[in-house]
Amino acid sequence: MQKRVKITLFLLLALGLFAGSNFLVLADNTTSTDNPEIQQLNKEIELRKDKIKQLEDTISSYKQNIAQKQTEGVSLKNQMSIIDNHIAQTQADVDLTTQEMQKTQLEIDALNISISEKETTIGREKKMVAKIIQSLHANDQKNFLEIMLTNTNFADFYDQAKYLENVYTDLGRTVKGVRLAKEDLNSKKILSESKRDEYNKLLDQLNNQKKDLTDEKTNKQDLLVQTKSSELRYQTLLDSLRSQYKVVENEVSSFEAQVRKKLSEQDRFNNQSSSGADFIWPVSGHYITARFHDPDYPFKNVFQHSGVDIRMPQGSMVHAAASGYIGRAKRCTASTCYSYVLIIHNGNLSTLYGHLSSILINDEQFVNKGDIIGYSGGTPGMVGSGPFVTGAHLHFEVRSNGIPVDPMGYLP
Repeated sequence: MQKRVKITLFLLLALGLFAGSNFLVLADNTTSTDNPEIQQLNKEIELRKDKIKQLEDTISSYKQNIAQKQTEGVSLKNQMSIIDNHIAQTQADVDLTTQEMQKTQLEIDALNISISEKETTIGREKKMVAKIIQSLHANDQKNFLEIMLTNTNFADFYDQAKYLENVYTDLGRTVKGVRLAKEDLNSKKILSESKRDEYNKLLDQLNNQKKDLTDEKTNKQDLLVQTKSSELRYQTLLDSLRSQYKVVENEVSSFEAQVRKKLSEQDRFNNQSSSGADFIWPVSGHYITARFHDPDYPFKNVFQHSGVDIRMPQGSMVHAAASGYIGRAKRCTASTCYSYVLIIHNGNLSTLYGHLSSILINDEQFVNKGDIIGYSGGTPGMVGSGPFVTGAHLHFEVRSNGIPVDPMGYLP
């Protein structure tokens, strides 16, 4: 009997107390509704959800207004209306992210309260287990024969035997309670960490949206300064931008064709990969402010956006996205000049890096993937930024057979 008691006790402890930390259940977003603090937090979470829905509806209406204005004729009035709607939409994006952050923080607070409750429960249950073990230890020295001989009648013997059976039952139930509590605790801790990660991502998103808002307001101010609210000046500005864009585009196409032909004749591509699957991001940041053929691009009336704009502070390092030869390294000495680097890769692919504030390489030089080719620019008024900027960033293009394609299909 004594040996069986100890084996049973060991199995219960092994399965109950120690297995709990290794068995995780699927985490859900539910917390105890008995705690008044959690009840209040849940009410505030629901309020945030309502505000989030309202802001989403507001953002949708701004997008519809922008789409409507874009179908109308090109005019200064329309462009100002589009910019104003962009500003209002971006402000609503900022408000929406702020509400989502507040909701996430409330969820984290509720989880932390629930975690504290679970830890208290586990501590209490462990004390109960200790008391039951003490009771078992006091009784497991006796076998059924000893129990029967020390009692004067069968009823007393039955009561004591039944008592031992109940002690074992209570021990199993209590150990199971500890195990389940530890499982739930682990689940809530995992969920809390996930919510914390979500909060940090929202914080990064909020900071970028605030910068977007600043860029939108700068774009509006620049347009007002350049046009002085004159429709004639606006149309003249558009014509000038179109001309500059055509010059740059023709220059890029011409240099790529000439350099690629020269490199092919010299068999320079023999040892290069023919696939763009190995491209890397040219800068450390991955926040896109304008996408390929972006319908919301500020200069959509002038030209289609032929790459992606990646937000980076002025003077950030720019790396070659893949190995290749420099087809063109255009340096500038004025802010109206567009500074860029063109890299020719195998497989009829090329990449372009625009608005550079400084260039470190030269024409026809070979660069390895990841080599620093220059530093980013794009701040309006800075040398090399060109006329197509509203804020510091890198303009990045991927071209296939000389034709711009979506870079997101090549970047990891």
